[in-house]
Amino acid sequence: MDRRTFLKDCLLTVGTLQVTSCAAARKSVSKRSLPNIVYILADDLGYGDLSCLNKDSKLRTQNLDRLAEEGMIFTDAHSGSAVCTPTRYGILTGRYCWRSRLKKGVLNGYSPHLIEPSRPTVASLLRSAGYHTACIGKWHLGWDWQTTGADPKNIDYTKPIANGPRSNGFDYSFCIPASLDMAPYVYVENDRVTVVPDRIIEAQRGKQMFRKGPIAPDFKHIEVLDKLTDKADAYIRDRAASADSTPFFLYFALPAPHTPILPTQEFQGKSRTNEYGDFVLQVDQTVARIRETLKRSGIEKETLVVFTSDNGCSPEANFEELAKAHHDPSYVFRGAKADIFEGGHRIPFIAHWPSHIARSSTCNETICLTDFIATAAEIANVPLGDNAGEDSVSMLPYLLGKANGPLREATVHHSINGSFSIRQGKWKLSLCPDSGGWSKPRPGTDAAKDLPSIQLYDLSTDIAEEHNVQQEHPEIVRQLTELLESYIERGRSTPGTPQKNDRLVNIQPS
Repeated sequence: MDRRTFLKDCLLTVGTLQVTSCAAARKSVSKRSLPNIVYILADDLGYGDLSCLNKDSKLRTQNLDRLAEEGMIFTDAHSGSAVCTPTRYGILTGRYCWRSRLKKGVLNGYSPHLIEPSRPTVASLLRSAGYHTACIGKWHLGWDWQTTGADPKNIDYTKPIANGPRSNGFDYSFCIPASLDMAPYVYVENDRVTVVPDRIIEAQRGKQMFRKGPIAPDFKHIEVLDKLTDKADAYIRDRAASADSTPFFLYFALPAPHTPILPTQEFQGKSRTNEYGDFVLQVDQTVARIRETLKRSGIEKETLVVFTSDNGCSPEANFEELAKAHHDPSYVFRGAKADIFEGGHRIPFIAHWPSHIARSSTCNETICLTDFIATAAEIANVPLGDNAGEDSVSMLPYLLGKANGPLREATVHHSINGSFSIRQGKWKLSLCPDSGGWSKPRPGTDAAKDLPSIQLYDLSTDIAEEHNVQQEHPEIVRQLTELLESYIERGRSTPGTPQKNDRLVNIQPS
């Protein structure tokens, strides 16, 4: 598919929303019981990996295709950042992470907690509305290990961690500390390590890369995705069988298809691309398992399922190998994980909610993963305080087929090195001359030195961000720069009382 065909198909112009067969989605929220919510977050999954979003995909994601066929696809969905930690912060808090202490990069497995103890989260909000809440999977938001000395890696694994999921509104948690390639390699259930590490594992490179560090006897990298899925499956069955009628919220953060790329034997070679493609198919099957559990438990019709990814596909997937198989995880978009370009933060997003979301429907309006907390608040009929969800806009009208245009004024994007971009309608302004990440032209390289200091793209005619038109439209550059500056100064991008950022925010990366 060429880029202009993509634009015609997706109607990527300001104010356009196409939702088909919406009659079934008109049921009033105020006249129904609260739904269960299952939020499945893949790790480093590209927009172009899903065959329901990319007809040229060499990966037949049949289970995600079925989810889309029975629900709604969002073609213009974005993560809050082009990398892991800041996106996860935004999902749970509804606040852009660059307002926190983390201005660039990501945390690691030993990092202290990032979410401020007083900050409301989706979990704490839903718990206040009567939900039972669970976090299963990759945390990667820092928590506080108890140590035996000044070195943060001298951890006393027999002591509970502090300021993790349970301190942020989750009743139950079963997590790994950070990405699957980051030590320490342990499971933490309800603030305690399940088994204390007993040895150090050496680093490994390539698609199966992980860092050197302590590992527990019950932790095997290739088993982690299945083990976490088992926990999610058990949690859903337990809640469905519970004697009370309490709805539940499950935040299921997959460690895949992030490195180490380790598909189990069942999926090895199945995609006929490479190990990354095989791992994507295992993710697809993971979604099928969760859906089957919901069906067998008799609660699928009363459950909202969301599937998305934290950012674009990582170069660790080996783009050269995938290209030989005629597969592009970034689809028609420029760049990949870490970049300010669309391939860094435009991500798959599918929602399924029987009798509320119309089957085979499509939304082409811009949404951001920070929008989850405002959406959850509207579903649960719980007001958001001024100090919550400062960058969150409810997308419930889209889900119910009741919106007639854009709900977001603009959306801010952020790259791994702290570069900013702001998108409003068809215009995208990037305040850097380069990718802001790992793609060419990389920051600080000779290739970037002679480029204009800012980039402006008309995405309605240039979805691949090939033609910088900043010189032709100085008024758009000025308007978008001033809007971004106002979002920074006000501490929020939504209506409400101005708030304070945790640290000074520089519009240019340091």
